[in-house]
Amino acid sequence: MSVDGPVLVFDSGIGGLSVLREARVVMPGRRFVYVADDAGFPYGAWDEERLRDRIVGLFEGLIERHAPALALIACNTASTIVMPALRQAYPDIPFVGTVPAIKPAAERTRSGLVSVLATPGTVKRQYTRDLIRDYADKVHVRLVGSENLAGLAETYMRNGFVDEAAVKAEIDPCFVSQDGLKTDIVVLACTHFPFLVNRMRKMAPWPVDWIDPAEAIARRALSIVETLPGGTALPDEKDRVVFTSTNPDYSAMRLMHGFGLTTG
Repeated sequence: MSVDGPVLVFDSGIGGLSVLREARVVMPGRRFVYVADDAGFPYGAWDEERLRDRIVGLFEGLIERHAPALALIACNTASTIVMPALRQAYPDIPFVGTVPAIKPAAERTRSGLVSVLATPGTVKRQYTRDLIRDYADKVHVRLVGSENLAGLAETYMRNGFVDEAAVKAEIDPCFVSQDGLKTDIVVLACTHFPFLVNRMRKMAPWPVDWIDPAEAIARRALSIVETLPGGTALPDEKDRVVFTSTNPDYSAMRLMHGFGLTTG
């Protein structure tokens, strides 16, 4: 670890850009390295043990190359599987994970009906169910595993358009009407999903509060970075993006450049 090193933001694809966007706001004195594991995308279908081994293995090279001050896992599926293994393998690096915002949703709901919109991988994790048990035992939580929404978000961010009917089909199960009450909060438990939230609002059968955890994740990272020396001056180097595939396509490169990221 280098205390004045960059913050490394890791995701399976473009979803972590929603977290990077907020992290830049709260940590303007830090450089960032964004890692897109596009060779492993999507994570939802991976076997847990294989995915854990993959990510831990990737971080060996990433830490050696970039000497980050902190690593931010901007992916719910990865975070619910790999955080203990990463902390054990690399004890000198602070890691911040991303978990479904079930606790704030349970605190804010008025109807008592909350939906968690996630990938199938996050939905089936025991970690997610433990969060419901610990923080939302007095509300009704519906877990909705979307197989297609992360891919739709990738398409939208890369190409600027998305099939709105397909978005509607993915979010429809989130909306529950029960005993005269309706779902009033949907937790976006995948960092890809906030990029589609305007389309979700348009296609939703009624208004709800969509909880995007990106700002909370960024502020958690900031609380750790603030304890480290360095990072108070504006960075001289540009933020970088690393693709785990050897051949990212043009649309992905254009998107990253639009976020002010250079390859390297």
